Amino acid sequence: MEKTYIYDAVRTPRGKGKKGGSLYGSRPIHLAKTVLEALVKRNDIDSSAIEDVILGCVSQVSEQGGCIAKSAALYAGFHESVPGVTLNRFCGSGLEAVNQAACRIGCGQHQLLVAGGVEGMSRVPMGSDGGPWMIDPDVATSTNFVPQGISADLIATLCGHSRVDVDQFALESQQKAANAAKENYFKKSIIPVLDCNGLTLLDHDETIRGDASMDKLSGLNPAFETLGTKYGFDSLAIQKYPKLEKINHVHHAGNSSGIVDGAAAVLLGTAEAGSELGMKARGSIKSMGLVSTDPTIMLTGPGPASKLALSRAGLAVSDIDLFEVNEAFASVVLNFIDELKVDRSKVNINGGAIAMGHPLGATGAILLATALDELERRDLTFGLITLCIGGGMGIATIIEREA
Repeated sequence: MEKTYIYDAVRTPRGKGKKGGSLYGSRPIHLAKTVLEALVKRNDIDSSAIEDVILGCVSQVSEQGGCIAKSAALYAGFHESVPGVTLNRFCGSGLEAVNQAACRIGCGQHQLLVAGGVEGMSRVPMGSDGGPWMIDPDVATSTNFVPQGISADLIATLCGHSRVDVDQFALESQQKAANAAKENYFKKSIIPVLDCNGLTLLDHDETIRGDASMDKLSGLNPAFETLGTKYGFDSLAIQKYPKLEKINHVHHAGNSSGIVDGAAAVLLGTAEAGSELGMKARGSIKSMGLVSTDPTIMLTGPGPASKLALSRAGLAVSDIDLFEVNEAFASVVLNFIDELKVDRSKVNINGGAIAMGHPLGATGAILLATALDELERRDLTFGLITLCIGGGMGIATIIEREA
């Protein structure tokens, strides 16, 4: 198998995913264009050398419909010979795009690819694309579907994570993200989003709350209690897990991932492609894992996916220097830490989606960029990126920094 190298990874800042957010005026295709243009410019390459653009996007309707990957490649000025494909593996889409690119390069079919993702959640709200699993009562009932917030509270209940536990984790995410932003740890990857006049719309992650406190978090009402108790979703979950008498609703807006706009892109290729184009590899793809677990609890996939990736790489948990675990909800990461017995000081060391948001289709690629930057800054070797995914799926990728 051909080794897949990471030549660069960039992302936009994440803007509040609502009308008042700084990126609300930027169409999703503009966000994708921003990162695609940056990859070509930063690495001084002719876009005709790129053999495909693979972008993850979850809500593929309206401004995000019509194969936004190809549209964005054209809009970014890429050569007409460059194809594009858009994929959807829910929250894992951005990392799935990277993994698919790595597989194509590894099997010898491609030399240079761009992978990443985009989600403009302020303009194309989550759930805009519908889907039978969520909106068809027969499908939802027969497959024991519950909303992800109920799943997160179910995990917390089963694992014994209290409201204080999840709030404390959320506070730490905010504090770490605020420190990383202050110290410019994200500067290497962030590409500012500009308006049509070249003026900066946003150059930093917009949802970080440096003033977060346990008092403020404790004052927020549980977000999913009414959904669970009045609409029957708690009963559905308890039918699947009958040892529970009730579900403790501990998650709220302050300890769950934020709704944001954002895009990311990763340049991957062979050693030969790098040599021909005069690029120095920053890292490489070591292994990957993809699994599916119980669709009701839904959010426990990161553990088994990571174990699979570790096994394929011939590595132990202790060999991984940094973990980027998507903070869909606080209990997801706490469960991952418990399951793999991970040193907590290695996990999301610059904060995560609770502080900076989760632009669904882009997050996986964003986390890879964050891990790569931090491996370089700290002169470390291995990073593991993992996300929980709707339907019970989980995805993981291990990267290795190139010295």
